Amino acid sequence: MKIVNVKCTYVPEKLKAPFGFKGGFLSELWQVVCRVETESVYGVGVGVQSVLWSDAAVFTSNPEETGNRYMYDVTRYAMNLLVGREGETPIQLIDGIYAATLAYAKTLTNVGASLRETFVRNALVAVDNALWQAYAREQGSVDFMQLVPAQYRTALSEKQQVLCNVPLVSYGVPEKDIRALLDGGTVLMKIKIGFDDNGKKTKAEMLEWDKARLLQIHSIAKEYATEYTHSGSILYYLDANGKYDTVERLQGLLDYAKEIGALERIVLLEEPFEEENKVDVSGLPVRVAADESVHSLHDVEERIALGYKAITLKPIAKTLSETLKILKSAHEKGVTCFCADLTVNPLLVEWNKNVAARISTLPEMKVGILESNGEQNYVRWEELYKAHPCGDKPFARCVKGVYHLDEEFFGCSGGIFLPSKYYDDI
Repeated sequence: MKIVNVKCTYVPEKLKAPFGFKGGFLSELWQVVCRVETESVYGVGVGVQSVLWSDAAVFTSNPEETGNRYMYDVTRYAMNLLVGREGETPIQLIDGIYAATLAYAKTLTNVGASLRETFVRNALVAVDNALWQAYAREQGSVDFMQLVPAQYRTALSEKQQVLCNVPLVSYGVPEKDIRALLDGGTVLMKIKIGFDDNGKKTKAEMLEWDKARLLQIHSIAKEYATEYTHSGSILYYLDANGKYDTVERLQGLLDYAKEIGALERIVLLEEPFEEENKVDVSGLPVRVAADESVHSLHDVEERIALGYKAITLKPIAKTLSETLKILKSAHEKGVTCFCADLTVNPLLVEWNKNVAARISTLPEMKVGILESNGEQNYVRWEELYKAHPCGDKPFARCVKGVYHLDEEFFGCSGGIFLPSKYYDDI
């Protein structure tokens, strides 16, 4: 596959309310659209930029629009590098431009050499997706498993018929909305912890805020039951986004969780520490997951050695190409994997779904899981379904907290390789 021409643009999408995590708040998310052309076919890929998630230092040291502009400029730079390049698969093409793109991003942003690699991975998602769509057209197939190179297929051997949607409970979500999620069928909630109010709170004050938040949510959730977990209880997935500083302080939160009867419901605790804080977490009484600290394949073994028992997969944030490598390595080591969101649009949910539907479930779950919180956050969520080539299909919609995946979903891979008039026109 030889790339002969490229184009890219972006569309800002407003959020319903400031979206809080990592101690900061987003107001909009840029939807990046990339087109790659070979001599015979083209592919259009979509990505969502999240500067706050990918590198909080870039976000906090710049106006929000400036941070978005930096990431978009990295995308444009990567696209131009592709012109004239050849590769057998999208993985080869992305690997071929990654080092140069990373070097450019470090020069461009005002954090320099400390730039986190996830910033570049996020910038490459639309590029990667465009390459995969072009590759599918060159191969004459829309079958995800046929297109994935053979060495990665073993880790994708499941075929989940049901995926429980995991909504996000960020800092500002009120009790009435938490109850509405549970009334709507939510089984597993992703709860943002580590609220330091942009550094205005001390770590001790942050811990007390987290305790109060956990008690508030647990007091509501324990009123509900579900058929999709082995315990019958609603489960919790805590995401700290690196805001804790010591194992002892984190243990204080977990001791409190045990005191109120919530500990046994915590099935995932994601990224408690900054990635540079390489402390052993094997003694903690919960399954600790690595997300941002696993930029790429080479980080998997390091996190496992530190006692991490789960790896967060984000095809929609780190590229499908790199996710396949991460999944293969984790699967070979017997480490749990699951797919998390980046507040993406309906079409990008399908990229996550194609991986989530083919990996093993969490031990506490009877069915698979998939985080998607776009409906909670985008102003134009329903309009964005019109950009999804299969947006009117039953598999595209979450009903009573779950996605039901039928043979049509697996047959067309959720529509990710099909043309979208909306994005093609953009």
